[in-house]
Amino acid sequence: MSQPLRLGIAGLGTVGIGVLRILRQHAALLEARTGRRLEITAVSARDKSKDRGISLASYAWEADPVALAQRDDIDVFVELIGGEEGPAKDAVEAALSKGKDVVTANKALLAIHGQALAEKAEADGRALRYEAAVAGGIPVIKALTEGLAGNAVTRVMGVMNGSCNYILTRMETAGLSYDEVFAEADALGYLEADPQLDVGGIDAAHKLAILSSLAFGTKVDFAGITLEGIDRVSIDDIRAAADMGYKIKLLGVAQQTARGLEQRMQPCLVPATSPLGQLDGGTNMVVLEGDAVGQIVLRGPGAGEGPTASAVLSDICDLARGFSGPVFGLPATTLETSQPATAALPASYYLRMSLHDKPGALAKIATVLGEAGVSIDRMRQYGHDDTAAPVLIVTHKTTPAAIADALAAMQDTAVLSGDPVALRIEDV
Repeated sequence: MSQPLRLGIAGLGTVGIGVLRILRQHAALLEARTGRRLEITAVSARDKSKDRGISLASYAWEADPVALAQRDDIDVFVELIGGEEGPAKDAVEAALSKGKDVVTANKALLAIHGQALAEKAEADGRALRYEAAVAGGIPVIKALTEGLAGNAVTRVMGVMNGSCNYILTRMETAGLSYDEVFAEADALGYLEADPQLDVGGIDAAHKLAILSSLAFGTKVDFAGITLEGIDRVSIDDIRAAADMGYKIKLLGVAQQTARGLEQRMQPCLVPATSPLGQLDGGTNMVVLEGDAVGQIVLRGPGAGEGPTASAVLSDICDLARGFSGPVFGLPATTLETSQPATAALPASYYLRMSLHDKPGALAKIATVLGEAGVSIDRMRQYGHDDTAAPVLIVTHKTTPAAIADALAAMQDTAVLSGDPVALRIEDV
């Protein structure tokens, strides 16, 4: 009979406890599926006395996760602490050095230190698995490394932060301002302790960096991502976008172009009828495009005890079956250093501005756009008050540089009432 696979779990928050619950509830099923008993040997967390709603009496306790990672009676170190530095990084490195395989849900660690950790794991003949690090319960890592192994991936994009999608959806359905919904989400516990990780796009960008590496065979390059959060999206933009047939999403896009690797995490408009446009609430969606398969859409819960723990268990089960492979799909030493794109591919843009109610104001804006090489596809002018008139413009495809030039030139027209807003429209 096969020896049990012995686990050491560091971090007993929501996900860690979820892993314990699944291992207990489905012990026989997991053994039948893997051919090995999955056995927790020891655990570690900051507070041993905390009531977690589940007994830990049958497990050895280590106050220090590094000590847990180095125990001789574990085969797999499961890191659920979080954070790009500190105990999580130290413990993962210690586990690999001690000859342990590692399963982690830590996207920040991989986005910042993934290349070094991959090289270390592969040099030592160990596995480093991380399905739970990206999009919660959606098996997107397996999709890229296994299901789409016969494809040259052409584009990866998606909504990868449920908190941001909740905020944007709630603004639209309730007609509330960003500040109002942000406060509501924070009170409900939907945001990280540092909310900027969510609303600033950082959390989602960590995930995009990982997917980009897998998709295009490059070293993880978080610093190469163009990053913009959702804090400047107003209820006016959401309403105006809807009027033009679009929804606003915090969208991550990675694609290899003739100009280099393009990686963006920013608010974009998507067609309201598209799968991404119909994605509401805290759900995640990742769209993968390959030269053979075309486009596939993966949708599901991006966080939470059950979904994320489910993803952790998928990696543990693979290790129990003896499945392994390069950390980022190709041997780490062969991954190329990405060449960041010199400019994003052309796209249509949504422009919203408020113009002083004076003759020729709109003509001046049209002239500025034309001089910048930006042509107008659609335009709407709404009822105005005594001083200003709202105007919406959807452009034909143009470059970000041309849009930037046009916005700068608009400031000299003396017809703007406030700063104009420009958002990219993504083809999906």
